[in-house]
Parts: sequence; structure tokens; C-alpha cells
Amino acid sequence: MDHEADAYRTDLMTITRFVLNEQSKYPESRGDFTILLSNIVLGCKFVCSAVNKAGLAKLIGLAGETNIQGEEQKKLDVLSNDVFVKALVSSGRTSVLVSEEDEEATFVESSKRGKYCVVFDPLDGSSNIDCGVSIGTIFGIYTMNHTDEPSTEDVLKPGNEMVAAGYCMYGSSCMLVLSTGTGVHGFTLDPSLGEFILTHPDIKIPTKGNIYSVNEGNAQNWDGPTTKYVENCKFPKDGSPAKSLRYVGSMVADVHRTLLYGGIFLYPADKKSPNGKLRVLYEVFPMSFLMEQAGGQAFTGKQRALDLVPEKIHERSPIFLGSYDDVEEIKALYAAEEKKN
Repeated sequence: MDHEADAYRTDLMTITRFVLNEQSKYPESRGDFTILLSNIVLGCKFVCSAVNKAGLAKLIGLAGETNIQGEEQKKLDVLSNDVFVKALVSSGRTSVLVSEEDEEATFVESSKRGKYCVVFDPLDGSSNIDCGVSIGTIFGIYTMNHTDEPSTEDVLKPGNEMVAAGYCMYGSSCMLVLSTGTGVHGFTLDPSLGEFILTHPDIKIPTKGNIYSVNEGNAQNWDGPTTKYVENCKFPKDGSPAKSLRYVGSMVADVHRTLLYGGIFLYPADKKSPNGKLRVLYEVFPMSFLMEQAGGQAFTGKQRALDLVPEKIHERSPIFLGSYDDVEEIKALYAAEEKKN
């Protein structure tokens, strides 16, 4: 028996230990955020287990309902949504929940209310479940700054007011990436311990990458700047090597790769979806928050993504996010287009 290796395993930085360490930096903290986060982590573990067993458990078929976005709901979507809603309500630390799967916001009953509002996509990329491609959960957390009755106004705030954001990716390994506003950290689930272990401390995105990620099937409907940018990626005029295209079609997987390897992820507006396709509150904001915390940028085609003020809980927006220099290029193309007009 390798006692030395076992001793090392007891000194692991688990996500709970990490968050408690962060909490100790704020003497006024009462541990509410730590409790909320541990409930989110529990939800992620549950969904990870369900995703791994999906084929066996016959969860892969459709649940027969259609969600607010008009997508047929998979059984796993329904299950994941139930798991997260129950975990967040039972934490006793939330007041308003907004899920991609629910048309209306959920208001927690007064006896279980807390000061946080959570916006989340319980299972992003669920159309990829059947073919075993990585899928994930995305979440963002706001603080309520009043004691009145909660309302949707408590979440219709710009992304720069989020106090934390993250995603959990269910792929070849289960990885949770989190930022509480002081950098981005990645934790990998050790199945033998049932714990998320810090494996990627202080993630920084490269300033420039050589990968671009976009659904080129929509190219005929793109606007000028997006078309020009992708053209430059493939046929650079400055003699630099062409960028590689990588597109999974699961936002969590595409953003995760962009975060680790650099490059740019684009989901632009087009003629079919003039407001873009991705939802502001629980897709655009959390991923933009993480990108900025890792030293990258996020842009909507008009402004910094985190400065956007949503008017509806399921509002959509175009998004360009990734390495700082790559996003600067697309910003310059949009600025040039605006000057022409």
C-alpha cells in the first residue's frame, strides 16, 4: 500500500475547502454563499451521475414536452431542471430562480428565502445527449439588495452585477469552472472520492489563439463584419497562418476549449435570428463573466456583453467571446462598419 500517495490524497484542495478559504477573507461573511454553492455542486454531481447512466436508464428519449425555446425536451433536461430547482430552493439562500426550461421565474416561498438570485441553464447542449458529446450546466448568481418581495427586476440586471458565475461540463471528465470575481478556477470530479478537486488554478486565456469556433452553416445569413472576420480567419492577409475551425455545437464544450486554448467563440446575429440565438441571462452573461475574469473579452457586436441590460428573462443576444486580441479584431470590424453607416 502506497501510504505516501494516500497522505497526499488527504491534502487535496476540494471545492468546499477552496470556497471556505475564500470566505475567510471576508470577516463579515455568514457563509450563505458557501451553502448556496455547495447545493449547486450537489446538483452538478447528481446530473453528472444521471448523464453517465442516461443510456442505461432510458432517460435519453424525449419527455414529450416542448420547452419555452420551442426545443423538444429530453428527459434529462426535465430531470436536471428539477434537481437544480430543488437544490437551490432547499439551500434556503435563494429568492428568485430563472431556468432555461421554465417560462416564468420561480419565486421561493418566504420561509425558505435568502439573498441570492440564480440564473441557470440546467443542461446546455442537450440535443447532443444521444451522440455522447460533452454537455453542461451554466449558472450565474446575483445578490438581492433589498428586503422587499422578490420580482424579475432582481435578475434583469447587467452581467457586471453578477457576484459569481460558472459551468459544469459533463464530458470525458466532469469539470466545474467557477469565478467569484477573483479569477477563474477549474475543479475536476474525482469519482472515487465524490469530490471536486482543484486541478486548474487561476485559468488565464492566451492573449491570442489560433482557433475560431462558429456554426458556418449559417454563413449565408451573416452580417458584413462577421463574414469578413471569418474570411480573415481562413485567408489571413497579413501572412500569418490560418486559424483552425473547431465547433462542437455545445456552448459549454466550445467555451471550455476556448478558455483553455485561446481563440474566439462566435454566435452572431443573422437574418434568421436578428437578435442572436444565445440567451443573455444564463448563457451570455456567465460565460462573458468567466472570459473577462480569465483575461479575455466578450462583445455583442454593439457593446461589452456584461454591460447589456436585459428586459426579458429569456432575452437573446449575439456574442463574440475569447482571447483579448481576437475579440479586438472583431470589434474593429464592427466599428468600421458603423463609421460607413
